[in-house]
Formats: sequence, C-alpha cells, structure tokens
Amino acid sequence: MHENKLQTSRRHFLKTSLSLPVALAAGPAVLAQSAAADTPAPAATASAALPMRQLGKSGRQVTMLCMGGMEQALSPQYIDIAWSMGIRYFDSADCYIGGKSEKIFGAWLAKYPERRQEIFLVSKDHPHQGPKQMLEMIDRRLDACGTKYLDAFYIHGIGPNEYGKDSLDWPKSDEFKQVAETLKSSGKVKMVGFSCHDGRLNDYLNAAAQGGFLDIIMLKYTPFFTKGDAFDQALDAAHNAGIGLVAMKTMRNTGDVPKRLPEFDKLGLTTHQAVLHAVWSDPRISVVCNMLDNVGQMENSAGAARSYKTPLKTAHLNLLKETILASRRTLCPGCPSCDTFAATSDFALFDIARFVTYYEQDGLTEARDFYHALPASARNAVGVDLAALRDRCAFRIDYPDIVSRAQRCFA
Repeated sequence: MHENKLQTSRRHFLKTSLSLPVALAAGPAVLAQSAAADTPAPAATASAALPMRQLGKSGRQVTMLCMGGMEQALSPQYIDIAWSMGIRYFDSADCYIGGKSEKIFGAWLAKYPERRQEIFLVSKDHPHQGPKQMLEMIDRRLDACGTKYLDAFYIHGIGPNEYGKDSLDWPKSDEFKQVAETLKSSGKVKMVGFSCHDGRLNDYLNAAAQGGFLDIIMLKYTPFFTKGDAFDQALDAAHNAGIGLVAMKTMRNTGDVPKRLPEFDKLGLTTHQAVLHAVWSDPRISVVCNMLDNVGQMENSAGAARSYKTPLKTAHLNLLKETILASRRTLCPGCPSCDTFAATSDFALFDIARFVTYYEQDGLTEARDFYHALPASARNAVGVDLAALRDRCAFRIDYPDIVSRAQRCFA
C-alpha cells in the first residue's frame, strides 16, 4: 500500500511541477488547467506570504503553516512551489530522507540566496551525550543547510527511550541553559528548543516552563484534549513562559476520513482543512508543521491558512473528533491513559505506532532502522496487555494489531 502511495505522490508531483509556477499566480482554476496541459512555464512568482503569528516571546512573526522536510518529493523545485504558495517556514533534520533533506534546502538557498532572510529555517540533531554536544553539531547542520545561521535548532525527538531519563530534566538544567545562550550569542542560532512526540511530553513541557530559557518547542498536538487536563495545563505553562509552540502530527489520523462533510462545506472547508482550523483555534499554537506529500496537499493546507479567520465552534470540533474516531487510526495523538502507561513502562508504544505510520502511510523504509534503534526492552511487548491499552485509549488505537504489523514489517 505504501509503495502505491509513493508512486501516486511522485506522479502527481512530476505531472504538476512543470506547469505549476505560472498557474500559482493566476489561481486554483488556472492551476488545474495548467497541470492538465502539461506544458513548461516560467520561473515561479511568489504569492504573498501566508498569514503569520507571533512565535513566543521572540517577537518573530512566522507563517501559520510550516512545510516538513521528510517528503519523498522534496527537491529545490518542490520547495519553490511551497514558496510560491506563501509558505515561509521550513523544517528539516539531520536524518530526514536518509540525510538528504538539509542538503536539498541548501541547494534551494544557493539558487535563491536573497530569500534566506525571508524564511524561518529549522533543523535538528541527536545529542545523545547531552545538550553540550549541540555545540559541536551546529556547524555540520549549517554546512548541510547551506546557511550561516538557523532560525531554530532542536534536540530531535527528546524522550527517555532515546536520551535516557536524565533528559527529563534537561529543559530546566543549567547545562542546557548555557548551551542555548552560547548558541545564540554565536549568531549561528536564533532560537533553541526541542521536538517531542513522547509519552512524557507533559513532563518535558513543564520542565521547559520551569527552566524558562528555551524559545521554541515542536510537539505532538491534538485539538481534542479535555480542557483542564494535564496536557492543557502543560501547554498553558509553556505558553505562559513565552515559549513558541509548533504543532506536529496533527494530520496523522486523517488518512481515511471523508474528504468532505456537509457541515464543513458550509464553512468552505474540506475535512482536512477543518482539522487545521481546529489546531489554529488554539491561540497558544503559533504554527502547524505538516508533511505535504504532494502539490494538492500543499495547496489545500495553504488555502486553509489563508481562509482562517475565527476559531471553530465546539460543535465542529466534536464532529471532527467523531469523524476521526470512525476512521482507521495508527497513532494516538495523546490521551491520559496512553500517556500514563508511557510514563511507567519501557515499552515504546508511541514510538512503535509512529514508525508503523511512517512506513505504511509515508513509505519511509528508514522506519525499519528507527524501530531497530530502539532498545530491546522498548520493543518487547511480553507482559504488556495490549488489548487493555486499546480499550482504555480515548482514540481506541488498536495496539495489538499495530504491534503485530510492526513485527511483520520490521522483522
């Protein structure tokens, strides 16, 4: 299934990219005609930047939509299409696309050096030896991205399974504070933070709020949390500390939802656009980082950003949640039951579900390597009541089936 998805995405990109740029300036109708005509066009003309929000205490204004850096279609031309649609926030990492992602952004910047000051560029690395290791990693990240500075530099995917339990204290540690100050004073980095999709996310958010020195966090986010719960309180703490919050993994459970629903048609939104509006309805969230697999998804998401004006009503949020619960899901966006289990067990249910998602939905064969890089104890489901986990999960993620698929795909 994932191979067919990749082939479809690549065919769509190759067919569309030749004729897209001139059509972008003329609008969606011409876009469709141009793609069908399959004829070459002049260089891209940029649309105005997408609507912006302030990113934490930094005062920096950034586009509400960020393009991730894991797309199989990623190329300088593909980034140029995103630029033409108004996206000015780009996310990458040392390990994306087998280490090629940063270099692709670098090639694009080499072609358009004047655009560097107009974009927000992020990369990440894995300082397994502790935050101090970031000081020796930054030059490699800059060289790969072809830039003299990063707008933000993250510890990638912070969590106890990869970085040890001591990492729970890093966001409030003197060591990380000194590293952040050194990186920023060097001029090589504007903002410092971490990304996190771990079951201990709330603990990391609270630690960052207590530390008070980090600038930005990219986090697994769901708009369907319960007001006043632990996640809501942790978000509040980080937001009140002035930390810029970037949402990720927001679309991971929407692959099988209906593309349109009458209630959202009345708002001029597809169902996927409604999910983006649900995230932006939380004023604490500055940016949504999406992996945009093809030009259609890119246009759909950019259109959602341009059309956002007011928060969705509670009835629409409830409808979205019910619609997603009725679809096939592989990743819990975070619920109290799953978070509690993840905080007390070595078994990496969130990581395993995420790698299965990467493999099946995105066609990322590197997911096998990610899976086998987990400690053996994190992959060992012996003694874990997977059925009980499924039954307690607020999103009814089928953990027995997911673990079986992981063992089958990654053996």
